[in-house]
Amino acid sequence: MSDAPFLTINGRRFDLTGVDPQLSLLRWLKTQRLHGTKEGCADGDCGACTVALLHRDQDGTSSYQAVNSCLLPMGMLAGRSLLTVEGLAKGDQLHPAQQAMVDCAGSQCGYCTPGFVMSLFAGCYSDAADALADSAIAGNLCRCTGYAPIRRAAQQLRRQSCAGDAFAQRLAVYSGDGECADLPGFHRPRSVDEALARKQAEPEACWIAGATDLGVDLSHGRKRAGGYICLDRIAKLQQLSIEPQRVLIGAGVSLSRLERELAGVFPALDQMLPWFAARQVRNQATLGGNLGSASPIGDLLPVLLALDASVHLRGPEGAREVAISRYFLDYRWTARAADELIVAVELPRREGLINASLKVAKRQTDDISIVAAAFALALAADGSIAHVRLAYGGVAATPQRALAVESLLIGRHLDIDSVEVAAAALHSAFAPIDDHRASAAYRSGLAADLFRQFAATVVP
Repeated sequence: MSDAPFLTINGRRFDLTGVDPQLSLLRWLKTQRLHGTKEGCADGDCGACTVALLHRDQDGTSSYQAVNSCLLPMGMLAGRSLLTVEGLAKGDQLHPAQQAMVDCAGSQCGYCTPGFVMSLFAGCYSDAADALADSAIAGNLCRCTGYAPIRRAAQQLRRQSCAGDAFAQRLAVYSGDGECADLPGFHRPRSVDEALARKQAEPEACWIAGATDLGVDLSHGRKRAGGYICLDRIAKLQQLSIEPQRVLIGAGVSLSRLERELAGVFPALDQMLPWFAARQVRNQATLGGNLGSASPIGDLLPVLLALDASVHLRGPEGAREVAISRYFLDYRWTARAADELIVAVELPRREGLINASLKVAKRQTDDISIVAAAFALALAADGSIAHVRLAYGGVAATPQRALAVESLLIGRHLDIDSVEVAAAALHSAFAPIDDHRASAAYRSGLAADLFRQFAATVVP
């Protein structure tokens, strides 16, 4: 183990001794004269700052993950390895991702180009079916070129193979994070017990996992805590178990991994994850982080409510489970105690459960929702409704189920009369607010209309 913290960039090791641990990777890159990585929004929305982080899964599979460098505090990066756009070309020979952008005229002013290149680069070495589809660059904005040439660059890359090149060879031998000292104020425990002990020693320290939420504050210089306990290296939080009766998801499992490994298990999850955020955010964001921040517009929270999830917590007093229906207490206030850690989320698997989710937002693929909804339904032998969950985000101070409307539907058939009775009740079931995204009346109307849309998929 190195006595000094370090970070490896483009194969070169940088000593991080004395570096401000709350400084974003993006800002620190500028101090090292690595100016190819651009600053656009500093919020994780535009993708101009995309870099490729080397990552090793629990099963030993290594990959390049496109991430937003503006959201990553330096304290989380000790021992990690990454690539920036400066590390792709070999002399005058461009990487295929760079060459495709040149060949297809995918750049005008060029400001967004390095971010696009890095997203395309990561896609070149991914086995995912959509690795070089539009979803791979959905988190990268271009103001002047237009997306048609950039999409053609991605299409050109799909016809090439990067297998066996130097970057693929590097992945083959990558064995994970290097061992080195922590930066001051950022602790990187390796077990849940170690994390809880650190929290007991420093009660004011803040849990941090993917940094896609806290990273926004840190990027803008807003200090959230005196110290941080990083959860990304705890193996137990990375476990994902698919069993006949349940699915158990470690709180540290990334949304990209959920999207990949749980595909087809819960349709509501499949339908929400592509709209959750950009690929760069999903590569870092965790299920536990979405629960921990407890935002009333957290996209996965209505899904968890509809699927009757339970939250597994660990604290100084031991372990306990909290039903998701009792977890959200008030605006960003939950049943989790300050010294407790979210360890896992359990989702029961119910035979015959029809479930789906829908989201309305202004920028559909990478925006906070106006209203998000998740629905689950099970029918009795006679076709009547035996089980129903109608869950919403964006309509109250917490994610909520429409309990009264659920009661109205039990025992009824899902015919047009029942749908309209429920829709009318949903229109007045919540008390949403007016804000810059939408009016309260619009949100109330969406609550009803999204249920109509779901019902139409069950009984056309």
